[in-house]
Amino acid sequence: MAEDATAPAAGDAAGARERREKIRQRVVDEGFVHVKSLAEAFDVSVMTVHRDLDVLQSNGWLRKVRGGATAQPSAIYHGDVRHRLQAMAEAKRQLAQAASGLVSPGASIMIDESTTGLAVAELLPSLGPLTVITNFLAAVNLLAGKPGIDLIALGGAYYPAYDAFLGLRTSETIRSLHADVLFMSTTAITNGHCYHQSQETVAVKRALMDSADRRILLVDHSKFTKNGLHQLAALTAFDLVIVDSGTPQDQMAALRTRGVPLHVAGSGEPLP
Repeated sequence: MAEDATAPAAGDAAGARERREKIRQRVVDEGFVHVKSLAEAFDVSVMTVHRDLDVLQSNGWLRKVRGGATAQPSAIYHGDVRHRLQAMAEAKRQLAQAASGLVSPGASIMIDESTTGLAVAELLPSLGPLTVITNFLAAVNLLAGKPGIDLIALGGAYYPAYDAFLGLRTSETIRSLHADVLFMSTTAITNGHCYHQSQETVAVKRALMDSADRRILLVDHSKFTKNGLHQLAALTAFDLVIVDSGTPQDQMAALRTRGVPLHVAGSGEPLP
C-alpha cells in the first residue's frame, strides 16, 4: 500500500480531487461503502480515505458513519441530489400532477430546490405561458429555452450537493421579486412544523415564502418519518398542503386537527 507523503507535490492535489470524485460516485451508486474497501480500491491508507471523506462530508456530498460513508440522508445530512431524485418517485409524480391543477396561464411560479419541485417543473412547459423563478440548477437546466417559459434563475453561492444556489445573495434576490404561487417541499415534518438540515436552506425558503401570494407545500408520506435540525415554519403558514395518497389516515387526521389546509393528491376531490 502506498505511503502518504507529508508534503504532497503539486500534482497530488489534482490526484486527490480525482480520487474524491470517484469515491463520491461510488458512495452514491452503492449507498454505503466501507473505508477499508476504499483504501484497497485506491491503494491509499485508511487515514487518507478518512481525510477524503471529511472533505466530501464538509461539502455536503455524503455522510460519514462508523466504518464508512453513506449517501442516505440524516438529521444533519440532506442527501445527494441524485439519491433524492430516485426516492419516492411515484409519490412525487402524484404530487406534481395535483400541483399542476393550481397553475394558470400567465402566472409567475416559484420553485424551490426540492426534487418534488423538479417534478412540478417537468409539467410546466405544457401549461404556459408562465414565468418561473427558481434557485434549483436542475430546474433551470430543465426549463431553459422551453417555449412559453420566461425563466428567472436565482444566483448566489452554489451548493453542489443540493445542485442549488443558496445563501444571503440568493435570499436578497428573491426579496426583490414577487410571484403568484410558490411550490416547495420540506425535508421533515415534526409536530406540525417543517424542518431542514441547513440554515442556508431555511433562509432561502423563508425568502421564497415571503415573496409569493400563495404558498403550496408538497409532501410525500416519508417526510413524516424523518427528522431535521432547523425549523422553517408551521404547516399552517401554507395556504395549502398537498400530501400523497400513501399518507396514513391518522397522520392526515392529526394535520386537520391542527387546522392545516390539506389536500390528498389523487383523491379525486377538487383542489381548493
